[in-house]
Amino acid sequence: MPNETKKTPDKQFSHFDETGNARMVDVSRKNDTVREATAAGTISMSAESFDLIRQGRMAKGDVLGVARLAGIMAAKKVDDLIPLTHPLPLSKAEIHFTFLDADNSIEIRATAGITGKTGVEMEALCAVSIAALTIYDMCKSVDKGMKIDNIRLLAKSGGKSGTYTRQNEN
Repeated sequence: MPNETKKTPDKQFSHFDETGNARMVDVSRKNDTVREATAAGTISMSAESFDLIRQGRMAKGDVLGVARLAGIMAAKKVDDLIPLTHPLPLSKAEIHFTFLDADNSIEIRATAGITGKTGVEMEALCAVSIAALTIYDMCKSVDKGMKIDNIRLLAKSGGKSGTYTRQNEN
């Protein structure tokens, strides 16, 4: 029912118009500011998979190298994946991996940056997610029980809302 009147959503949700229809937020009047966001997540796996990745001996090749490229590419394509996000000309996209020996997991951290009118939180979060999924894809023949977990925003800076830093992170 295209002309149906919908309940007006809470004012804090800017992705809805006054009648409750989804919309892309108009950022044309906002000032450009330097913005950066960092996100993280982990992928846990068997000791065998963990060792094969660390030693660079997984049959499909350089797992972390491919995952890094996939994460960077994903950060650049968020507007193709998530409705209502703006296409952004990123000035920075980085992915870093840390081997966590205690539980055979790899922490993935992604940072995205831009000088623009809207933030890059979704770009950092998407980069982490796709890097983790790429690791899973490249290692699933050895370990189908891998677990992707704890994907979260660690920090963001810039824009009207200023700086955010997740508490209780190392």
